[in-house]
Amino acid sequence: MASLASDGAAQNGAAVWIREIRATLALGLPVAGAQLAQTAINTTDVLMIGQLGTEPLAAAVLTFNIYIVIFLFGAGLVQAVMPLAARARGERRMRDVRRSVRMGLWVVIAYSVPAMIVMWHTESLLLAFGQDPELSQSAGSYMRYLQWTLPPALATMGLRNFVAVMEMTQVVLWATVAGALVNALLDYVLIFGAFGAPRLELVGAGIASMGTATATFLLLLAYTLRQRKLRRFAILGRFWRSDWTVFFQILKLGWPIGLTILAEVGLFVASALMMGWIGTVPLAAHGIATQCASLTFMIPLGLGMAGTIRVGLAHGRGDRIGVGRAGWTTFGLSIGVMFCAALVFWSVPDLLIGAFTKEGNPDTPKVLVAGTAFLAVAAVFQIFDGAQVAGASILRGLSDTRVPMIIAVVGYWGIGMTLAYGLAFGAGWGGVGLWWGLASGLAFVAIIAMWRFAWRERLGLV
Repeated sequence: MASLASDGAAQNGAAVWIREIRATLALGLPVAGAQLAQTAINTTDVLMIGQLGTEPLAAAVLTFNIYIVIFLFGAGLVQAVMPLAARARGERRMRDVRRSVRMGLWVVIAYSVPAMIVMWHTESLLLAFGQDPELSQSAGSYMRYLQWTLPPALATMGLRNFVAVMEMTQVVLWATVAGALVNALLDYVLIFGAFGAPRLELVGAGIASMGTATATFLLLLAYTLRQRKLRRFAILGRFWRSDWTVFFQILKLGWPIGLTILAEVGLFVASALMMGWIGTVPLAAHGIATQCASLTFMIPLGLGMAGTIRVGLAHGRGDRIGVGRAGWTTFGLSIGVMFCAALVFWSVPDLLIGAFTKEGNPDTPKVLVAGTAFLAVAAVFQIFDGAQVAGASILRGLSDTRVPMIIAVVGYWGIGMTLAYGLAFGAGWGGVGLWWGLASGLAFVAIIAMWRFAWRERLGLV
């Protein structure tokens, strides 16, 4: 009888884990798909700009690296809406869900104005970092249009967080896919002057991105205002009414998230700047390899957002066992996905790099060689990348953001950037050395994040 009871308990335990896996996938896969669709927008830009030549591609890489730093810090601020709303929903405080979303949109407005002023001076910033004057001028012209995507893109992130907490992530996926299709069409028309439109090249790519971001935001906003389950929250009702307690709570929780994201992305941006010191061809190859790595990263990023919600809901219910189960499920799924991505990077690097280059371009063979070498290293840190984003996400579900921020800064800059610079220029490894430095920073952060979650009760996080 004892044996039968033991077997039944094991089966029940397995069933609970299977339900958690299914719930995480049901919530996370549409978000991951939306992240991939969002990345596809950027990938489409790179693919089409790459057809213009090596120099426009290099200028676009510089522009996008500056833009993404500013965007992702803002997205980190807005992401604080997710754990706050998830915990409020877990505690059945529905009014606080609405307040979190509304004040999140206020944060978007407050952040976008100074951020756009900084982006307006992109050319001067690049010249200050020692970049080529012609590339800097092209990048600055591109940014003058790309910067207008910031407010609608961040507002879309706020709405996505709200919809995700309500466990209605399918609409997030379809809205983003629609945006990707619109962007591809606008890119083709405006970059190359198709269907009688003027050939605007880089400027056309910026205008296309602006139109896409605005259309995606309006589409998702219309859904949240008309869908029966969501419209009862009236997120735009009395939008002018302030709620400073929640506003500053979002900032308090969000700025460490933003700085954590900034620490990681800033590592890649700094590596792009250093790659520019090595040469234009390595910089173009670096941009392609980074784009490939970004595509795979979107899947654990989406799963991590699901982990934030699942952990936040369990935390709000006071379910300590559920917190652990949700967190470890997110870890396992994220690491498994990135292991598969690593196998792809090792198996077909030529195919991946070749998709971004133009046949007949005299620089293409050199870009292929450099990009293949970079992807070989990127394959190694894929697993650590999945682990670190999962770790940061589930800790956010516990409203734990400040210590993970310190871990990220130490790991990415104290370890990652130091090794990247030392291996690239001190040891003479060049671009490959930069990538090994990135891998080291990711590995450190992943290990410490896993340890912190494992010790969450002893550390007083739950």
